[in-house]
Amino acid sequence: MKILVLNCGSSSVKYKLFDMEQKSVIAQGGVEKVGLEGAFIKFTLPSGEKVVVEKEIPEHQTAIELILSILTSEQYGAISSLQEIGAVGHRVVHGGEKFNASVLINDEVIDAIKQCSDMAPLHNPANLLGIETISAILPNIPQVAVFDTAFHQTMPASAFMYGIPYEAYEKYGVRRYGFHGTSHRYVSARVCEFLGIQAEGTKIITCHVGNGGSITAIKDGKSIDTSMGFTPLEGLLMGTRCGDIDAGAVTYLMEKEGLDAKGISNYLNKKGGVAGVSGLSSDMRDIEAADKAGEPKAVLAMSMYAYRIKKYIGAYTAALGGVDVIVFTGGVGENQIGLRAQICNELAYMGVELDEVANDTKGEEIVITKPTSKVKVVVVPTDEEFMIASDTLELIA
Repeated sequence: MKILVLNCGSSSVKYKLFDMEQKSVIAQGGVEKVGLEGAFIKFTLPSGEKVVVEKEIPEHQTAIELILSILTSEQYGAISSLQEIGAVGHRVVHGGEKFNASVLINDEVIDAIKQCSDMAPLHNPANLLGIETISAILPNIPQVAVFDTAFHQTMPASAFMYGIPYEAYEKYGVRRYGFHGTSHRYVSARVCEFLGIQAEGTKIITCHVGNGGSITAIKDGKSIDTSMGFTPLEGLLMGTRCGDIDAGAVTYLMEKEGLDAKGISNYLNKKGGVAGVSGLSSDMRDIEAADKAGEPKAVLAMSMYAYRIKKYIGAYTAALGGVDVIVFTGGVGENQIGLRAQICNELAYMGVELDEVANDTKGEEIVITKPTSKVKVVVVPTDEEFMIASDTLELIA
């Protein structure tokens, strides 16, 4: 069974084609700058060679048509016909309270995703375009929606409610939903496999940290709290998102800067984070280099970034009543050795004992603490696309 996974963003479409019998990736790539000048598709050949093709790509349907043509082309194709694709799995960012698991897509599901679009205006409409395009091109193929928010639907009300009038929740669904759920679900299950332990009875904190970032407290395999909230803005300091901020500061900034709702959203989501603090970049590799060079604002940004992660780990250790395993994943979590070392060393009071030799690695599954460490710290590369493909296979079987 071959399953195509699509992740449609506001101006991009990423894809992976899986052979689920072999549990292998047979094609992958992505279209960037959809609807913008300089659009292109970038994909990886079986040899590992990367190919970039520039092309005018005015909208998502054209992008997906291009992906399908590449998959079946004589020069670059991984399959001989689209009929080889058994199903398509879609990443959908926001499922609200309507979905606590992945689902086969039908008209009712599409309507429910549309109803959640107000809470994810940049993402859900794009996700829907992907679904509608596949329906038009391959009308008989089953499609599955896998929601970023679904894993966090096990949070108790004491964790997901805000301290605002209850009617705001009843009328508008204003509450904490959490995101990156597919990643947190994958790495928390995978770390148990890797360590040979059961999810039941285990307290895990998963740290998905990168340009976007969130931390989740997981007990008995279920999310009980997570750092992102009603939107992906809450929580950690991120690439361009500010993370936690006093709502009073938000209204103050609106008055001082003359910003409306759209303006303040752009200010907090796209002008904040390490980019806003450092004035340099949203890429943590750039921030790390500038930090090492002693650039003051980069030093501050790196310090803030690490501090928020440490603070949430401490908070979730309290929420869980202890912690057995801490997992690092995401672009930063998997690759920034120095940041992991800093955080682990500052958690020594919890009994974390870093193994500096083991930690000196990037992008590999590895325990980075000593055998005597009271808490195991593990790096687990995330694989959200494989999780989506697995859910899709299970639902169509």
